[in-house]
Amino acid sequence: MAKNVSSVKDEAKAEEKKRLEQEKKERSVKKEASKKQMEGVRGIVRVCETNVDGMKKISQALLRIKGVGYAVANAAPKMSGFGNARIGSLSDEQIEKLEDVIKNPVKYGFPAHMVNRVSETFTGESHHLVESDLTLAVKTDIDFMKKIRCYKGVRHEIGQPVRGQRTRSSFRTGMQVGVSRKGAAAPKAEGAAPAPAGKGAVPAAGAKPAAAPAGKAPAPTAGKVPAAGAKPAATPAAKPAAPAKKEEKK
Repeated sequence: MAKNVSSVKDEAKAEEKKRLEQEKKERSVKKEASKKQMEGVRGIVRVCETNVDGMKKISQALLRIKGVGYAVANAAPKMSGFGNARIGSLSDEQIEKLEDVIKNPVKYGFPAHMVNRVSETFTGESHHLVESDLTLAVKTDIDFMKKIRCYKGVRHEIGQPVRGQRTRSSFRTGMQVGVSRKGAAAPKAEGAAPAPAGKGAVPAAGAKPAAAPAGKAPAPTAGKVPAAGAKPAATPAAKPAAPAKKEEKK
């Protein structure tokens, strides 16, 4: 019985070893095939003033260009007839054709709504701009809006958002931080004298009563008994009555 178990284990190990060797051979064959494919592929390709990775597919590499989105990047290789090959495998003539497809897509059958300059204000033409041409066109548009003093131009001038965003919590500029509230008490400086107490204010526990101002006697307190040992307050002397007038004799 023990011999049968050991023989089964040996067979399982041999099968596992064969499977691993087969997988190793397949991986080596794939590596050799990929190396053969990479022989004519350039590492870096310059397309539309941008350096892109030559090992990437055309649709992925074109996304590195400013002004090219997913729609144009996916449609350009199909319209140019290159398929989705690696961009590093294209010749210089094919790269030039790809650039022409990107810059003039309407000529190659692209719908007009896919370009980023639809019916321009001055020329009325629809074309696609990329990289430096796009940057210059956007700057020219902003300068034109500032010149004619339209709402968007004025907002660009003062550095505020143009498309109706709220500015209460966003786009805040300047040195002010937080919200200032009306009637907020200012922080007291160290060593500052306390503010004078108002009418009817009660002094704090243990505090001495405030001294009366000079030249004025303290007001008499009606119905209060003086403390023990204190001198009674002097009562003001009564004024003598005025002499009665003599009756005139008739």
